[in-house]
Amino acid sequence: MRLSMMTGIALYSMLTTGCNEQTTAQTDKQTTAGVEVQSIFPKGEKGSSEYFTGNAYANALVPADSTYATLVGNVYFEPGARSNWHRHPAGQILIITDGVGYHQIKGQARQTMRKGDVIQCPPNTVHWHGASPDTGLQQLYIIPNTEKGIVEWMEPVTDIQYRNAD
Repeated sequence: MRLSMMTGIALYSMLTTGCNEQTTAQTDKQTTAGVEVQSIFPKGEKGSSEYFTGNAYANALVPADSTYATLVGNVYFEPGARSNWHRHPAGQILIITDGVGYHQIKGQARQTMRKGDVIQCPPNTVHWHGASPDTGLQQLYIIPNTEKGIVEWMEPVTDIQYRNAD
């Protein structure tokens, strides 16, 4: 399939403009413990100590509404930070955009997450996620079918649970 010259110029313009916008958007960096984590979104608001151990910052990207019925946001976990145990009535998808962290489903072994990983947590499955002890974690979260509910928070993840790889 041949592109006309005008189509080719328009496509080139879109690609180069997109690259420039991405470079500008990626200027927000979190540095802790000497490890730099690249963020494509602003850091966001500090999460409540009622639901997080350590410092976690959330930034809502797509609010829950009746049109999309999906909630999307970004969370930055500083090294050692983690969520409480919790569950989502319709499940959750995590997309790791930078750093290193952990995810664990209750009763299963803790899993390590790295940039590029996609984690699917089934509906009503009790789990937690957060950063590794030495490196922060950037993640996108997607919560579908918000009409079923968003999250049920539970008890904090203990230091022993966090450190235990089994």
